[in-house]
Amino acid sequence: MQPFTFVRLQYRSGNWDTDPRMPSNLLHSLIQYTTVQVEEQEKVVSLESAELFNYPFSYLSGHKLVQFNQKERQNFETYVRNGGFVFVDDCNHDIDGLFARSFEEQMRQIFGQNALKKIPNNHKLYRSFFTFDEGPPTTSFELNGWGDDLVHDYLKAVEVDGRIAVLYSNKDYGCEWDYDFRNKRWLAEDNTKFGVNIIMYALTS
Repeated sequence: MQPFTFVRLQYRSGNWDTDPRMPSNLLHSLIQYTTVQVEEQEKVVSLESAELFNYPFSYLSGHKLVQFNQKERQNFETYVRNGGFVFVDDCNHDIDGLFARSFEEQMRQIFGQNALKKIPNNHKLYRSFFTFDEGPPTTSFELNGWGDDLVHDYLKAVEVDGRIAVLYSNKDYGCEWDYDFRNKRWLAEDNTKFGVNIIMYALTS
């Protein structure tokens, strides 16, 4: 079995290279809590490249405009319809910023007007490794008055054949987990545990 690779999607519009320390932190968590074999470095893959289809999990983030070109749109759709999983995180942690509005429009264009839906907080995503009885854990960025001053108590998803294919967050998990893994010891609770759930769900669904 191939080791798990954390793939970050590079797209031509906006800024795709956010939260640079987050992937290594999550990879450390997989090593710490699971038996999953991992590649220790993230891999950046262009959304225009067929190389994407070699990996079951990918991550897309940013603050700015998301405007896929024709090849990016085609690859995104083909990837998720054929078993790929994309975790998308809005670094603006709001629901009306440029990233949120433009990404959600891309999903409507690709998958249909109502394809991106709230997922219930009892979804198996929240029990795929650790248990989160109240749904998605809150981030500090939601609590400090930035963004839209809201705590988003749900995540959204595009489902394909009964599984989450695109998991979409306005909660800014990327920035929440963007710290050196050696600093976890200062946390009362390891906040990357939900990231483990996301990856384990992607690998087992």
